[in-house]
Amino acid sequence: MSRTIVVTGIAGQDGSYLTELCLNYGFKVHGFVRRTSSLKRERLDSFSQRYISEGNLQLHYVDLCDTFSIHQLLLKIQPSFIFNLAAQSHVGISFDLPRETIQSTGLGILSLLEAVRHLDSEVTIYQAGSSEMFGGMLGRSELNESSGFFPKSPYGAAKVLAHNLGILYRDGYGMDIRNGILFNHESPRRGENFVSRKITLSAARIHYGIQRKVALGNLEARRDWGHAKDYVEAMLKIVLHKEADDFVIATGQMYTVSDFAEKVFNKLNLNYRDYVEKDERLFRPNEVDDLLGDARKAHEILGWSSQTTFDELIEDMLESDLKLVRDSI
Repeated sequence: MSRTIVVTGIAGQDGSYLTELCLNYGFKVHGFVRRTSSLKRERLDSFSQRYISEGNLQLHYVDLCDTFSIHQLLLKIQPSFIFNLAAQSHVGISFDLPRETIQSTGLGILSLLEAVRHLDSEVTIYQAGSSEMFGGMLGRSELNESSGFFPKSPYGAAKVLAHNLGILYRDGYGMDIRNGILFNHESPRRGENFVSRKITLSAARIHYGIQRKVALGNLEARRDWGHAKDYVEAMLKIVLHKEADDFVIATGQMYTVSDFAEKVFNKLNLNYRDYVEKDERLFRPNEVDDLLGDARKAHEILGWSSQTTFDELIEDMLESDLKLVRDSI
């Protein structure tokens, strides 16, 4: 087995953590990135230069809609595993950019599937799914691999499309496709427009007197929040498992957005009610109230479980943002 992997969306939160994990395990990593005006890869900067200089990490500009170019590149790289993490991954933005979201998040995997289908070598593909595919609890208990999909956003619908394409190629062509259905996972590397990071970064700015208030949407939305570091370990376990299968990855615990904000501000000896304002303009056209995952299959088959508590996740994010704000003053 080749020790070479491909990661699409390598510059994102999950891509950077997964790359760091796989490099530490001795894999060679080829990252696919979009050609943009910015050459900054901030999430990779803390560890990438050493591995690039050693030849164990290489970045490639790739158009995920170009099947021929991907095929030619994969022929050269000869990977054993491909992790498809590339996506427009913000649920709220997906309502503003539905076409781009469907194209990048839903159809991005199609070019990879077609490119791999015409290779002579065996390649395992991991497709990154999302709890947003379920569209909420809808009177159901914890959500698992057997729960039906009822997406309430273009993002959720795009992820369902990608998930089903993976299953179609697995069943139709005998390809090795694995789906990970990951519930919310956060970290200091989370984008600033996601609610968890928006809260920790705003709280840090408020603490240092740079900001006075933070506007949030649905404060009563409840989510199953884990740490991205734990969840990329699950991704690696999924592709190294002996059989192609699908797995829900979650903590099995659920907290409201207001719970998250309260804990963050409490750590700064502040009352979140004095600083958090509810702004109905930030509500989604279709609200998803509750998402709670059942990861028992991953526990039993993969031996995976979340190692970071909710409080530890918040502590990690807040400490990072306090340092970020302090260093910028």
